[in-house]
Amino acid sequence: MTLKNRIKLIYVKTNNKMNRILRLKFLILLFFSIQVGIAQTLEIQIDSVLKTVFKETGGPGGVFLAAKDGEPIYKKAFGLANIELDVKMNPENVFQIGSMTKQFTAIAVMLLEEQGKIHVNDAISKYIPDYPNGDQITIHHLLTHTSGIKDFTKMETIMSIAKKDPTPKELVDFFKDEPVDFIPGEKFDYNNSGYVVLGYIIELVSGKIYEDFIEKNIFEKLGMNNSRYASDREIIKRRAYGYHNRGDFTNKMQVSLSIPYASGSLMSTVDDMLKWQNAINDNVLISEKTKEKLFTNYTLNNGESINYGYGWHLKDIEGVPTREHGGSIFGFKSMGVYVPSLDIYVLGFSNCDCNSPTKVTRDIAALTIKN
Repeated sequence: MTLKNRIKLIYVKTNNKMNRILRLKFLILLFFSIQVGIAQTLEIQIDSVLKTVFKETGGPGGVFLAAKDGEPIYKKAFGLANIELDVKMNPENVFQIGSMTKQFTAIAVMLLEEQGKIHVNDAISKYIPDYPNGDQITIHHLLTHTSGIKDFTKMETIMSIAKKDPTPKELVDFFKDEPVDFIPGEKFDYNNSGYVVLGYIIELVSGKIYEDFIEKNIFEKLGMNNSRYASDREIIKRRAYGYHNRGDFTNKMQVSLSIPYASGSLMSTVDDMLKWQNAINDNVLISEKTKEKLFTNYTLNNGESINYGYGWHLKDIEGVPTREHGGSIFGFKSMGVYVPSLDIYVLGFSNCDCNSPTKVTRDIAALTIKN
């Protein structure tokens, strides 16, 4: 082979290799460009959804987070955390989460069951001997809202204790003698009283007050450093203040936080709640076998299935199964949606009970599923 032909062959081989490298670089660049484009498109779509609710200038707002595979892909704050001081909301603000507290109460019960201190099929009379019909009502009934006991938040006399600080026993005594609404297991009827009773039983069994049990066994263990039992008296850094809108914005009504108790008195941030969801996924607190109990569609006495497990609604978005729960407490609303098949978690907090995040959170979850 002549020298000229050798040089030509080397050039062709080198050129082919360079072409492969260039093609590879191009494909990598294209992949990342597509990923960035998808992320930007999703962000624009989510922003568009949220702006339909958070329109007020100078008014309260909210914080929203969307996560995929345990990592945030969207996190933004809207509006003001404090109207009077004109303090803008930021993603680290601490909110009252209302009935999302029930998730923590349910996990606390499961923790105690794994320790052999309680069983979901136990009658509540085992722990509260003087509870009327307590031998017919089980822990399971309380967890699934199928107990039939009166929801104390719907009682006309609720305002007589609203500003007091009853002990858990005093709170249970407030409603326990009310006539039952139905036979245990006969129907599903969302009920705050059941989770108050669960909180009281957690205290009786563990020997710790509910607040301390949750702090020690969940918040500290998971590094949820900005989560806590709510207080209107203590200084809470980065607190979002709650509001009503009754024609004009007003500060939230003051109600003792001993009243919602284990059914709705916790505070958290979106980042801490992502830690919570990831810990559930990874079985950090309870085993996989125990976790299955949380997310089972249970049945009524007649065999009819209900869309509630232990502390979570079991629903779907366009046929894709979800685990959901919201919360509503004076001045605040919350909503969380988890899509187990895709490991998508979407969370919304609002610091005005005039702005429910329920629909927009589900809409964001639907967008994230499609993207």
